[in-house]
Amino acid sequence: MALKSENLTDAPRRHVPPPMAVAPAPSDDILHHLPALRSYARSLCRKAQDADDLVQETLLRAIEYAHSYRPGTHLRAWLFTIMRSRFYNNCRRASREMTGGADCVSALPQSQPSQEWHLRQGEMLAIVNAMPVHYREALVLVAVLGESYLHAAAVLNCDVGTVKSRVFRARQILRKSMDG
Repeated sequence: MALKSENLTDAPRRHVPPPMAVAPAPSDDILHHLPALRSYARSLCRKAQDADDLVQETLLRAIEYAHSYRPGTHLRAWLFTIMRSRFYNNCRRASREMTGGADCVSALPQSQPSQEWHLRQGEMLAIVNAMPVHYREALVLVAVLGESYLHAAAVLNCDVGTVKSRVFRARQILRKSMDG
């Protein structure tokens, strides 16, 4: 089937109007969708920093592929699709990456941690529990909870000087028992 060239050149040309510039709808503003993007990213990621990184990657990808977005369509769904695919791509990439290479710090020799602090804490708690109640209460209020002597005196229903004396004696008992 042969086409006649004269038919193509002699055909009347139709006037096709240029595409109209579509004004962006209010929902086409990316800034309008940032709170929803952050919320969705937090639901995907465990850490807030990872969620912020995911939002940033999504926005960068959206800018990179802005030519493929059609104005008037659902920008929010388009951004969510980008975010979801970025998240799953990052997960796949992380599963392929092997941690701990030859130059990894984890391969270096380690010294065993000392557990003395745990033993000392147990000793201290036993000494504090063995103290007379009035010394223990004053020590806990002032030294542990950080209450003022005045407030501790109000709680214990005694004079400020008595609280100071009890705390001093409780510290002496603790110091003697821990050193000896």
